[in-house]
Amino acid sequence: MTQAKCLYVVDDDDDIRSLLKTYLEKHQFNVLTADSGEAFLANFRADQEVDLVILDIMLPGQDGFAVCRSLRAQSQVPVIMLTANSDEMDRIIGLEIGADDYLAKPFNPRELLARIKAILRRMEHSEVVEIAPVSQRFYRFAQFTLDTLSRELHIGNEKESLSGADYNLLMLFLTHPGAVLTRELIAENTRGRDSAPLDRFIDVHVSRLRQRLREDARQPQLIKTVRGQGYILTASVEAISDAN
Repeated sequence: MTQAKCLYVVDDDDDIRSLLKTYLEKHQFNVLTADSGEAFLANFRADQEVDLVILDIMLPGQDGFAVCRSLRAQSQVPVIMLTANSDEMDRIIGLEIGADDYLAKPFNPRELLARIKAILRRMEHSEVVEIAPVSQRFYRFAQFTLDTLSRELHIGNEKESLSGADYNLLMLFLTHPGAVLTRELIAENTRGRDSAPLDRFIDVHVSRLRQRLREDARQPQLIKTVRGQGYILTASVEAISDAN
């Protein structure tokens, strides 16, 4: 029998915590809850069997952004951020600090459930990739080397840890070099949802990845925009077993 996945809901609203706990438990999840970021961080352990965190941004004390930063220092557990603010800047900050998805309040619990399931499916696939033959551990392109085990991007003597969202998007490009990736395909493979015609979330995400790759925002060379279609990685990619 498959072991139930464990979710951690962090929200200071008693009604939302209760609603989500009841709803998600009905869908065969184990659910832990906390009413503040401090309580969550005090109880969370990196070796704890938590499969996904649902984190409200507007928390008393440490807000959700600060909590996510602290969490990322010890764990790569997936995070879905909740907010009552539909400002696109929140989405950008959330991506930058390592959130895997973002949902604005009020929301339909069924949509949250769908996003949870999509992220967990991607994580299961990611685990398969990580235990694949060692020849797939490193990807070298342009002046960069990506270590898929540590999820670190090496540029010369520098290295930078990638958030789950940035890592997933970069891996999508690295495994499809020279192919035009539509916004819909990127949304489906990295966000677990369809991309609405006016949804700029994917464009913002690609812009963030370009910054990590030291791209000139006005004339990007590695990830180029194909007008009316999507994006393309122009660099050749080499999968290697040893970065040295």
